[in-house]
Amino acid sequence: MPPFALPAPLALARAVDAVPRDLGWSLEPKWDGWRCQVHTGSGRLWSRHGTDLTAAFRDVGAAAAALPDAVLDGELVAVLDDGTGTAFDRLQTRIGGRGPRRGADFTVHLAAFDVLAVADTDWRPRPYAERRAELLRLLADGPPTIRPVPATGDAEEASEWVGALAGVEGLVGKPVRGRYTDGLGSGWVKWRRRHTTEAVVIGVTGTHPARQALVLGRMRAGRMRAVGVSLPVGDRLRAAVAPLLHPTGEHIQDLPGTIGGLPGADPIPYLPVMPEVVVEIEADDRLEFDRYRHRPRALRVRGDLTPDRLGEDPLH
Repeated sequence: MPPFALPAPLALARAVDAVPRDLGWSLEPKWDGWRCQVHTGSGRLWSRHGTDLTAAFRDVGAAAAALPDAVLDGELVAVLDDGTGTAFDRLQTRIGGRGPRRGADFTVHLAAFDVLAVADTDWRPRPYAERRAELLRLLADGPPTIRPVPATGDAEEASEWVGALAGVEGLVGKPVRGRYTDGLGSGWVKWRRRHTTEAVVIGVTGTHPARQALVLGRMRAGRMRAVGVSLPVGDRLRAAVAPLLHPTGEHIQDLPGTIGGLPGADPIPYLPVMPEVVVEIEADDRLEFDRYRHRPRALRVRGDLTPDRLGEDPLH
């Protein structure tokens, strides 16, 4: 039995703009999946926020039950059966606890990256290097759908994983001497590969300047469609874009929470504006469910571009 109540609070990583290159860091690929913790002894799974995922991923739980009694931290990843890679959206088909379905074209794997407990021993106070060695030992003869993530101290090698390994969207860095602490206390950092593109401003959210964001649109199938909500806009960009925006005359409208990158979230009130202004954004390199899963960062106004010059959104 674990020495602490489950689900346990998980460690989080702070976003950074560059991959750590100093000694004393271990780098791992960041898969595009669902964070979870697994108790192998009972075959139970929980999400990062403590939601019980056991019914939805009972195939993973059954595989985990073949391992020694432990609490693992990892990422659920949908691997396509045709060998073409991974697909984050397939995980959504398990929502509601429906579990594996006959005829599905994917298999869910657990990319395990840490150990919180083994039997009745709490491993969280131990250095990451020791926890990593124990993870490898636990999974040495484990099921093929539960494997440890690769890890290296070489930043160049780690950078090659991004784009080369299917489903890897960035890197996570962990201090090799660091303890496992919930929240940001472990000192973990994450770097995500992003790219710049353009989008049309079709609305503004928020009434307080520090929380105002841009509703972003692109042409899709001949129509201007919302594809995301930016992070709150800074003072300089707000001063540049505000004089260029013209309200459509419509009342405040609601944008589905999914467009803001949060499936199941409450609708987002926004003021529609004329689709006249193009901004450069830093965003994910692909759309999922016809929107950016992570909120883009608006960088600057592209006064040299007009919406009609953007054409159809190339990101499917």
